[in-house]
Amino acid sequence: MTPLGSEIAAIVRETGPIGIDRYMALCLGHPVHGYYRTRDPLGARGDFTTAPEITQMFGELVGAWAAYVHRAMGGPDPLLIAELGPGRGTLMADALRALGAAAPGVRIAPHLVETSPVLRQAQESRLAGAGATWHASPDTLPDGPAILIANEFFDCLPVRQFVRAPDGWHERLVGLGAEGSLAFGLAPEPTPGIAAQAPTGAVVSVPGPGLDLVRALARRVCAQGGVLLVFDYGYVRPGFGDTLQALSGHAFADPLAAPGEADLTCHVDFAALALAAREAGATVHGPTDQGAFLAALGLRERAAKLRLRADDAQAEAIDAAVARLTDDRPEGMGRLFKVMAVAAPGLGPLPGISPG
Repeated sequence: MTPLGSEIAAIVRETGPIGIDRYMALCLGHPVHGYYRTRDPLGARGDFTTAPEITQMFGELVGAWAAYVHRAMGGPDPLLIAELGPGRGTLMADALRALGAAAPGVRIAPHLVETSPVLRQAQESRLAGAGATWHASPDTLPDGPAILIANEFFDCLPVRQFVRAPDGWHERLVGLGAEGSLAFGLAPEPTPGIAAQAPTGAVVSVPGPGLDLVRALARRVCAQGGVLLVFDYGYVRPGFGDTLQALSGHAFADPLAAPGEADLTCHVDFAALALAAREAGATVHGPTDQGAFLAALGLRERAAKLRLRADDAQAEAIDAAVARLTDDRPEGMGRLFKVMAVAAPGLGPLPGISPG
């Protein structure tokens, strides 16, 4: 058992089983043993790869999109652009380059919301000279019209899970098995207030922190102007199913096997996020498939320009990146990943994405 696993087991022995939300929070954010506190998880040597790490074109298109939205916002100067969970800073660096070319003379104020000391160090290196400011929480971002970006951020936020039984919905918990190892179980009594109808054994995830965050950001853009652009994998209609998953070495793993040593995520419920944003007064654009969004922004045209200056190996890598980002199979990045914008009322239309 990992050090964090031993600590979680001690918590369970002392206070009883814990919810999936607390388990995720400990695995990902524990101050000593948390997954994102101790490593750079990206790339071939890590556990997964995100779109900005596949190709510079992803961030460049986001930057071009931001330049258009900046004009639609009335051209605020300086332009506040912030990213939540910015990885190695690759997306922000590529977006700033494209944004600077598309909006020359505009002062740009980049802000990054990051809790991982390892990733922040990588971001500081990548963004040296960009005048970036770092934050531990979106709450400390400066006031004003802003373009907010969240790429593969909401999937890492803790969720509660409930399993349908004949007498109602029971919360799914992490406790101890017969041999002292971590094991899934159910609360003995059903949780009141869940009205969803589903067959016995169905699993529903409730993304409480994600809903709270999107409400707060929706209220911000409504009051101060701007937009939140979300990229993530998930589903657009309410549904049932256990999408909690662990990734280690670019392969799926047992979520309980190595706490703190594997990434934990849950598919994003875009319908729930959209409803929360609308209830806060914002206009929701999308969600739409990531492949369609990138194609509408000119991914293939950008790839053709890059190939003009590329050697054979580089051209092959460009083509492979386009194919990967737009893969239309159900499990491919082009379809599984969605794009949604939460905007101030009256801001629109937005490139590549229609009002939902």
